[in-house]
Amino acid sequence: MGNKIHPNSVRLGYIHDWESKWFSLRDMPALIGEDFKIRNLVKQTFKAAAVSWVGIERAGSYLRVNIHTARPGVVIGKKGADIEAIRKKVEDMTSRKTFINVMEIKDPELDARLVAEAIAMQLEKRIAHRRAMRRAMERTLQSGALGIKVMVGGRLNGAEIARREWQREGRVPLHTYCADVDYGTAEAFTMAGLIGVKVWIFKKQLFVKSPKDLLAQAKRQMGVQDVDGKSAAPAEAAAAPAGGTPNAHA
Repeated sequence: MGNKIHPNSVRLGYIHDWESKWFSLRDMPALIGEDFKIRNLVKQTFKAAAVSWVGIERAGSYLRVNIHTARPGVVIGKKGADIEAIRKKVEDMTSRKTFINVMEIKDPELDARLVAEAIAMQLEKRIAHRRAMRRAMERTLQSGALGIKVMVGGRLNGAEIARREWQREGRVPLHTYCADVDYGTAEAFTMAGLIGVKVWIFKKQLFVKSPKDLLAQAKRQMGVQDVDGKSAAPAEAAAAPAGGTPNAHA
């Protein structure tokens, strides 16, 4: 499963949220295509702005576009000229009243898409792929990640035969749904051809009990005294009468 299913798709509605938030039965195919065009427009307009993902919300005739980027100043532009220009383009494309918000990503080293794009940019500058992977992994682990896995595929170092190579540091539990695993891809356009980059980042594990909670749970299961000194006997033993039921005819 870890190699066949998108790590974000299996966690949607559980620990991850949807990038598009709207509901429509009749116009769903057209709106999905519209979202695709909006994201492509934002990505092509702000190639150097380190845009990770674009959230789209619809409510009636209104449209809200949330641009998550590590460089909000590049997206906004001088006196907001760039963001105003793209707002007009989106309104002309969709014929809807559009609002654009710029969200700053404070830790770009923990964003899988930005890490993949950084590796792809180094590959385009003819930096050795192992060195680029090692640099990205070190920075991500120093930022507080619990694990990272990087895979590159294509004509690495200009080889005639394409191959895949990957490296991993720490834990990347793809089968654990409560593990917050971020996934991102990027493409490097080199002289030898296209090289793909995939990045998995294990940030943290949610719904984890503390050692004190685990100890209290173990004691309750064993039927011994709890941490607070109260009896943690099974419910059946607590419900049984101490001296038996008195005789009604006595």
